Amino acid sequence: MLETMEKMEKAVEHTRSQFSTVRTGRATPSLVDRITIEYYGAQVALQQLASISVPEARQLLIKPHDRSSLESIEKAIRESDLGVNPNNDGISIRISLPQLTEDRRKEYVKVAKSMAEDGRITLRNLRRDARKAMEAEQKDGEVSEDELERAEKELDKVTSEHVDLVDEALNRKEQELLEV
Repeated sequence: MLETMEKMEKAVEHTRSQFSTVRTGRATPSLVDRITIEYYGAQVALQQLASISVPEARQLLIKPHDRSSLESIEKAIRESDLGVNPNNDGISIRISLPQLTEDRRKEYVKVAKSMAEDGRITLRNLRRDARKAMEAEQKDGEVSEDELERAEKELDKVTSEHVDLVDEALNRKEQELLEV
């Protein structure tokens, strides 16, 4: 039960971190978290190659630690799913985020809902696996019928609490996306 609760906590945290990669009208360093760069033959996360700051509300400033990686960072950003055009001044890269249109905002809400549904599915799968393990213990005679029933009720309660946490995070992200 405790192991399942830990896994559910991790699933909720993962879903929240996925939400942070969905672009809103404001710039945040987490927008470029998923971008990896080809650096001396290896795939390296952008955060390891550069410092990322937010000088203005809709602008990211990326300063590479090694200037030779500037071109590959710019290329990776251009090829990413952000849909932005990076400006390279030879020292750093500036990314200006355009104002989101209403259609684009609605599209991002759909993406966020899809991520939330993936999180809910993960939670339900964890509940199913835990239930199977409890039923196996009951068949082996380690757990009585009453204990199994009590544990299943507790498992359902914990699962619904975690699903509610995912829903709350989705509602916050939706409001953030639809805010003009």
